[in-house]
Amino acid sequence: MQFVYPQFFWVMLVPFVIFAFLVVTNRENVARVFDEKVLSRLRADSEALPNSVRNMVLFAAIFLMIVALARPVIDRGERTVNLKGINVLIALDISGSMRSKDIYPNRLEFAKKKLEQLLDDLPGDEVALSAFAQNSFVLAPFTGDKATLKQIIEGVNESYINRTSTDFLAMADLAGQLLKDKKQKVLVVFTDGGDKESLKGLAKALKEQGITLYAVLVGTKKGAPVLDAKGRPLLTRSGTIAITRINEALLKVAEETGGSGVVASYGKEDMKRLAEAIHRKFAGKSQGVVKIHERTELFVYPLGAAALLLLIGLSSMPRSEEKFRFQMRRAKQRSDA
Repeated sequence: MQFVYPQFFWVMLVPFVIFAFLVVTNRENVARVFDEKVLSRLRADSEALPNSVRNMVLFAAIFLMIVALARPVIDRGERTVNLKGINVLIALDISGSMRSKDIYPNRLEFAKKKLEQLLDDLPGDEVALSAFAQNSFVLAPFTGDKATLKQIIEGVNESYINRTSTDFLAMADLAGQLLKDKKQKVLVVFTDGGDKESLKGLAKALKEQGITLYAVLVGTKKGAPVLDAKGRPLLTRSGTIAITRINEALLKVAEETGGSGVVASYGKEDMKRLAEAIHRKFAGKSQGVVKIHERTELFVYPLGAAALLLLIGLSSMPRSEEKFRFQMRRAKQRSDA
């Protein structure tokens, strides 16, 4: 057996020994420090236990509490543990086209709901969040706390949208940095797919970094107008209303990296299938190993014994007001003698 915090003995045991010694052997010195009422309670007579026995019981209880604070353990050495689950980076498109309303209430809000559904289907996995448009940035580092991730997602709104274009290569570069030291390099992108030009070089960039892409397309083939911050349709250079449609070419990019993709739909089955596809591909692959120090905690035993001794010691205190007053008079007579 050993103690995790042996310093508690030095911090608390020495003052305790001094206090116990003074209480037992030198009443006058203690009386200078403590009020007579306090001493009368500590040293009160009782029909159940004599003063000396009760003091010893209370001192033993305090000593056992100090032992519990020092945290006694049985050290069983180090153990190697395989980390379960998969590392998944989720990137959310916040470009201007995500304001479009071809899917209720708009692409951004719909993507957020689908993202939350996917989190429910990744209960034991480590997930990080990022957002991207012309630039990419981290929303949350890798964590297993899905409730916190959902709160962060809820905080993403249209005020985040400040660009109309989408830079997938910038998103891939950030993904490479975040997944660099991970055993599994899984990237899930919620987007409308951008345009043909924005996807150039994406498959190559992801494959060079060993990243598997899973795409979730949000929107419709029919498309809808691109809206500005005030909800007004944007115009092209020729003066016509700019229409944005989902770009299914991103699904082919995902397949090139070894992943897959889906067009988001109402309901939860699409996210369940996506999560199953990810787990099926990476089944049996751990995040790595860690070494933990295995200990058997013993503090509960001295703590339980201390509670029992305190109960015995305190239950022998005077119970009636009359008896307490009698003992106060006796204490005063002793101090006058």
